[in-house]
Amino acid sequence: MTHLHASHPKTIARLKRANGHLAKVISMIEQEKPCLEIAQQLQAVESALTNAKRVLIHDHIDHCLVPGESDEENAAMLAGLKAISRYL
Repeated sequence: MTHLHASHPKTIARLKRANGHLAKVISMIEQEKPCLEIAQQLQAVESALTNAKRVLIHDHIDHCLVPGESDEENAAMLAGLKAISRYL
């Protein structure tokens, strides 16, 4: 079973961008670049990851957590919301 959302291609692009920034950080450390420049690149990595995570979680909430027809289904939906909200 596949699990694809419309936002996944953009999320993949964000993660690839983060991967590129991270590779740059490693290279900068190996080249003994100034710490300020390295910290700036690390901030870019962190920002790209945070944005990708936010889009993924919001998309999950919008499309996967739907009200059910029974109390049990609604309890399961609420449990799913609580579970994923730990990662916000």
